Amino acid sequence: MDIARHTEETEYEMMLNHLIFRSRQEGFSIQEVEDEFHHLLVYQGHGWVGRSETKEAEIQGHVYAYQIFLKRYKEGTLPVNET
Repeated sequence: MDIARHTEETEYEMMLNHLIFRSRQEGFSIQEVEDEFHHLLVYQGHGWVGRSETKEAEIQGHVYAYQIFLKRYKEGTLPVNET
């Protein structure tokens, strides 16, 4: 597996776990997550000259995590808190 693919997968898993953790906290706001996702997409779209393949993979992993989190949240299919 190349470094970019590994980075994308690792960042996806970490961000998805982070979003799930946040969703279980008092004061959680889905609107905040939707706003963050919007800004992440703007950031991704900038495609700055000189951005490395690894950084692009990191951003893409975050985008995927937000997409999956929002989909699962709205469907009510997030994992149940086991604590």
